[in-house]
Amino acid sequence: MIDTPYGKVSSNIFEQAQKIKLFICDVDGVFSDGRIYLGNDGEELKAFHTKDGFGLKAIMQQGIEVAIITGRQSNIVENRMTALGVKHIYQGKDDKLSVYKSLLEKLNLTPEQTAYIGDDVVDLPVMLHSGLGIAVNDAHPLVLQKADLVTTVKGGFGAVREMCDLFLQCHGQLSMTQGKSE
Repeated sequence: MIDTPYGKVSSNIFEQAQKIKLFICDVDGVFSDGRIYLGNDGEELKAFHTKDGFGLKAIMQQGIEVAIITGRQSNIVENRMTALGVKHIYQGKDDKLSVYKSLLEKLNLTPEQTAYIGDDVVDLPVMLHSGLGIAVNDAHPLVLQKADLVTTVKGGFGAVREMCDLFLQCHGQLSMTQGKSE
């Protein structure tokens, strides 16, 4: 077992995390707490945690690519991810697995070099094809059962940062992480 700031992970998980070159994230329930706020005029609001943004920027500085694959379409997501420097943003995608496969081909990566974090059954096809399938702490029970790793933090409250910190720790960069808060 390997000690991390969030608790212990198995040495197998730590070794797999060292291989990751692409971190793929769902949005609702992962970056947000899964709730969608709708205003009287149809305005949609979501809350994002700044810890997650800082983590993404830190792993991108270390050469890990980041992608978003989400079933919903939202200007909020586009604006937030673009502001963080995420280059691979796929929204309105019901078939996440085909997007995943084309992304691997585009980046010339193997499944073992990918990690996917999700919270619901629609995420399972990609999670199960990834080298490291991750569920947020409050994911659907079926997702929790199938995940290689479950975060200690709930979706929307720094679960993405928890995984970013693991990737940084695997490369000896966690205590040296610097950057602008997001």
